[in-house]
Amino acid sequence: MSAVLSLTPQPVLEMTAISKTFNGLRVLKDVALKVYAGEVHALMGENGAGKSTLMKILSGAYQADAGGEIRIDGQALSAFDPLSAKARGIAVIYQELSLCPNLSVAENIYLGRELRRGWSIDRKAMEAGCVDVLVRLGADFKPSTTVSVLSIAERQLVEIARALHANAKILVMDEPTTPLSSRETDRLFALIKQLRDQGLAIIYISHRMAEIYELSDRVSVLRDGEYVGMLERDALSAEALVKMMVGRDLSGFYKKEHAAYDPGAVVMRVRDMADGKRVKPCSFDLHAGEVLGIAGLVGAGRTELARLIFAADPRTSGTLEVAGKAITDLRNPADAIRAGVVYLTEDRKAQGLFLDMSVRDNINVCACVPDAHAGGVLDRGRGAQRAIEAIRSLSIRVASGKVNVGALSGGNQQKVLLARLLEVKPHVLILDEPTRGVDIGSKSEIYRIINELAKAGVGIVVISSELPEIIGTCDRVLIMREGELVAEVGGHSGQEISQERIIDLATGSENAAVAAAHGARDTSDHPIQQQ
Repeated sequence: MSAVLSLTPQPVLEMTAISKTFNGLRVLKDVALKVYAGEVHALMGENGAGKSTLMKILSGAYQADAGGEIRIDGQALSAFDPLSAKARGIAVIYQELSLCPNLSVAENIYLGRELRRGWSIDRKAMEAGCVDVLVRLGADFKPSTTVSVLSIAERQLVEIARALHANAKILVMDEPTTPLSSRETDRLFALIKQLRDQGLAIIYISHRMAEIYELSDRVSVLRDGEYVGMLERDALSAEALVKMMVGRDLSGFYKKEHAAYDPGAVVMRVRDMADGKRVKPCSFDLHAGEVLGIAGLVGAGRTELARLIFAADPRTSGTLEVAGKAITDLRNPADAIRAGVVYLTEDRKAQGLFLDMSVRDNINVCACVPDAHAGGVLDRGRGAQRAIEAIRSLSIRVASGKVNVGALSGGNQQKVLLARLLEVKPHVLILDEPTRGVDIGSKSEIYRIINELAKAGVGIVVISSELPEIIGTCDRVLIMREGELVAEVGGHSGQEISQERIIDLATGSENAAVAAAHGARDTSDHPIQQQ
């Protein structure tokens, strides 16, 4: 825990008995929160737990129900709106950044507080006035730079600079690493720790456990709109957090109840799949009822290989056999779907879902042709019934199938996309980062679905950057490095599926070479060795 926190007995922020009701539905119920200067205070909970509503009340965007109280530095606030929240030193950096891309960095930092010379805006004075805060944050762009040319990480710096320039003492960060690379995330973490050590109170919202472990001094948990409790840093554990967030312990979180791995019927054979650029010739077999992981560092070519198999990108070589049948006309994703191979993209919003369409229509996209009457008229009743069944079987939390999918949480959006793919009755399901941006409860549901599909005989490929997910769900794991499948663990490889082993093999370290040598066996007919 930070030194500043231990020396500051009075909280900089105290929220007491905060409730909020929308149209007769109480979404927050007597929530309490205490945050101290010089700490990173994580706020956790499933989607829909009330985190965003609580923070919008803190920012003044929402008004809490009568009876609650907000204190800043021990002083109770009678009226609370966005302007008074900013005046009290509260700044919120949302996942969707709120910058004006056509304005300069300085103009964004001073937005709403512009310096003027007579009737004109004094841009030179504003540029000079924000140099110090940009230097403090280690920014390598100028105050005059137009925001539209900055990277996402640099724009985030501008948001933080704006908050510090306005003398913020409470900084709320909502899923700040979602759009960032690993290197950008490391830089952000270093900056957060620096700001904490300088006495800033930071409220950090994230679904990623690793981030919570690295950054937080304390963690408060909400569940179903209620305050569950708080954990000090020394008491943090996955088991404790999961139990607080979802009301059950971690046992059974990862589902692997399907039959033990048995190299029986091959449901998909991939041979020499390559794109001539990132992916070198790759070969492997997938068995019915098997969950096969593909692990590797970012940029190793995992997604690119999946897209080649699904014919979403052109290949320079490669053959595919599904359920014992060679697929000779694999030209586009429609051909792959007809062959029984479906692919859940890692970017559900940009490449998977139609956000302005209903849940029902999203689920039925792939079933339009089978549902059509003579003349091409859709059977709406059949589609509605299909959506009802999918919502029930996949536990999609939605009032009705008529709700726009864009209004759902990330976990429920992912389940809608899964429901669409499962309507094809596939032999092979390829899942690319299936739980990215998904809360703990929805992750557990997705793992349950994967397990049930494997029990039903579907061959499943899981691509994930979360090694606990790979280890917890997969029967066998292929390791990809620099566009090649270089090793295998689990199954009958003789090598244990472990985080250390996967990292060694993925990075090509000396330990990996030793491990591979000790695990050597007769691989004359092994697909990976045929490359």
